[in-house]
Order: sequence, then structure tokens, then C-alpha cells
Amino acid sequence: MRKASIRRTCAALAAVTSLALAATACGGTTKEDVKNEGASAATGGKADPNAELKKGLTVGFLPKQVNNPYFTSADKGGEAALKELGSSYKEVGPSSATDTAGQVSYVNTLTQQQVDAMAVSAQDPGALCTALKQAMKNGIKVVTYDSDTTPDCRNAFVSQASAEDLGRTEVQLLAEQIDYKGEIAVLSAAQTATNQNVWIDFMKEELKDPKYKDIKLVKVAYGDDDAQKSFQQTQGLLQEYPNLKGIISPTTVGIKAAAQYLSGSKYKGKVKLTGLGTPNDMRKYVKNGTVEAFELWDPAKLGELAARTAVALSSGQITGKEGETFKAGDMGEYTIGKDGVISLGKPTVFDAKNIDQFNF
Repeated sequence: MRKASIRRTCAALAAVTSLALAATACGGTTKEDVKNEGASAATGGKADPNAELKKGLTVGFLPKQVNNPYFTSADKGGEAALKELGSSYKEVGPSSATDTAGQVSYVNTLTQQQVDAMAVSAQDPGALCTALKQAMKNGIKVVTYDSDTTPDCRNAFVSQASAEDLGRTEVQLLAEQIDYKGEIAVLSAAQTATNQNVWIDFMKEELKDPKYKDIKLVKVAYGDDDAQKSFQQTQGLLQEYPNLKGIISPTTVGIKAAAQYLSGSKYKGKVKLTGLGTPNDMRKYVKNGTVEAFELWDPAKLGELAARTAVALSSGQITGKEGETFKAGDMGEYTIGKDGVISLGKPTVFDAKNIDQFNF
């Protein structure tokens, strides 16, 4: 549980001053020292795939937002895996999905508490780097999940699926629903969210295919993973673009808020909505005809893989280098890809035919 009392002077310093200066004040190192040593920590060492998994580790989970149902599900998956592996789980994090300074503070808190590893979903690709490099300098293994930093700021990134698969398939789903013609918009989370931006880039790439020549992306709106703001952004899109045919929302908070608005409006069934959502959030909107189909991975599995990756790193089975493999319990064997990326697998499409088979 988060407690204000665990924030130390150094954590507060990092939240309100230059990240580089904060790291220097807390660690006695220069910015260049942190850069070089952090990069070494991210890629150094030699893997021993036969090393025994360590027990008694402490792994801290730092989601973008602690009261977000998606991250609650993901982190519970991590907690269950750590219990099975004989290690301890703890969660800290901000209550807002845009509190980047708060995330920096929590990284420093976990570092001061000398956890063995941390799993972090980054709100901003660069803002956490100095603090994460300091953590690695202190021997802490860093795994990012759901939303990445730059590769030199962590040991490995557990990706929901390939960014390209996610971006392209969301366009494909919507295109089928609007018969490959009309104006569309994207309702994203925060403008700085790395995962959202990468997916949107691939959406734009997919739209360059000649088969989408009659589809026009008119706007990318940002709801900041806030339900009320996402609801209002949906309303604003439809007022600004009265001929809008479809919306893609690659965020669980955004797609639910958009569905809520559409279901009670004259646009229900006329403006198509797809993106990334949870079956439990979207079930009623699928059944009442607001949404035809959407997709997602199992967030609990994502959290589980993040936890198992953290333990494998702490045990020396992997270092995060491309080509290394490790066994993730019943999830099977995983191979580390370029830049230390580990892909959970392809997304699942949910519709009226299969949605009742899932409960998350």
C-alpha cells in the first residue's frame, strides 16, 4: 500500500528538481557516470540459462496508475507469480496516469528500499531514465512492462504484443466495420505515453496501404486515461466531425468511456468503435450493439511475465541480451528480441461470439 511516509528526502528531490542533479545529490555521481554505468548494467554480465531461480527476492511493481483496473489485473498476475516462485511482491505508484514526477519519486523509493528488481510501466519514455539507471547501478534489475523507456534505462521490456501487430490490427478491425471508407479518429491516453504513440505510428503506416484510400484519419485526441476526460473527448470528436465513421481507442479507459458515450447517443451503432479493452468493461457494450469487436491481451499474463522476467534476471538466467531464452513457468519458453524486448504474444479479438469466455 502506498504511504506518504516512505518518501524520503532524496525521492522528493528527484520529483521537484532536475533528474540529473537529483541523481547526483543522492548517489554522488555525475550525469555521465550514471549514463555509462546504467547502460552497462542494462546489457552487462553473462547469462547462465541453467542457473537456479532465486527465492526470497523482493520485486516492486510500479504501474502508471495504481487505481486503474487494467494495472490492478496486471499487477495481481505479477503478485501471484512471485508467490509461486517464493518471492515477495510490493506495489507503489501514483494515483494519476500523468504524474511523471510521482513515478520518478517512487523509483527512488524502491531503490532506497533495496528491492531486488522492479517492474515499471513508464508514463514518459525519458523522464524515468536517470532514476532507473541509478537503480541499476545499485544492482537492481529493471523490467518495463506495458509502456517502455529507452533500452539503456532497463534490462528488458515485456511487451503486450508486437507494437506493429497492435497498431495494424486495430486499423484492420475498424476498416472492416466501416466498409473501408469514411473519416476516423483516434482517442489515445496521454500524449507522452510511449506505447500509445508507437501503436499510433503503426496505425498511420497501415493506413498508407492503397486498400484504405477511402479512409481518412482526421484527428488524434487525448483523454489522459481519465474516464471523464475521455468521455468529453469522444463527445468533442463527434461535434467537430459530424461525418465521423469510426474511432480507435488503444487504451482500456478510453474505449470504455467512448463506448459509454456512444451507447447513450444518437451515434450508437452508426459510429463504430474499436481498440484495446477488457472483456469485463466492454461486455455490455458488445451485447447492446455499441461495439462489434475489439482486442487486447490478458493483462494478468503480462504482469506474470514481467514478474517471471524480473526473477530470471535476478537469478542470472538472462541479462536482457537479444537471443537469450528462459522458461516462464507454465507460460512456456520466451526468447529476448532486439533491444531487450520480450513479446507476450498476439492480441485476442473479442466479439459477441466469444466475450463470455473471458473474465478480466
